[in-house]
Amino acid sequence: MSAISEFMRADHRRCDATFSELENLAESGQHDALSDALAAFKKDFLEHFAMEEEIMFPAIEQKTGMSMGPTQVMRMEHEQMRHLMGRMEEALKQGNTEQFLGLSETFMILVQQHNMKEEQILYTMADNVLAAENVDIVERMKAI
Repeated sequence: MSAISEFMRADHRRCDATFSELENLAESGQHDALSDALAAFKKDFLEHFAMEEEIMFPAIEQKTGMSMGPTQVMRMEHEQMRHLMGRMEEALKQGNTEQFLGLSETFMILVQQHNMKEEQILYTMADNVLAAENVDIVERMKAI
């Protein structure tokens, strides 16, 4: 496994942990801590999306000449997740924990499927096509 796969898989776990913390706080009714947990959740996921969309995806597209392949699918799924994150945030602002938990279940399923595709297909592709510059790409992603 190269630096890209290792780094991005670890970042998936970091995002998963932040999401799990938010969900646990909502389920247990710890509303005083929700706003900080929501901010951390959004920050982590948006940073992850930015690393992929601003650095890794363009590098893959430039090397392969493909802009309508797996990277485009991942961008569309990121948009779906951003939309769900907004709806989850709105539910929490309205104090609707039940709606939040329903949306978070949908989010979790989408994220799990998305991460599996990235980890099994896209990151392997990145490792292969970006082998010569994988350390540089990871350093640039860390800077986000």
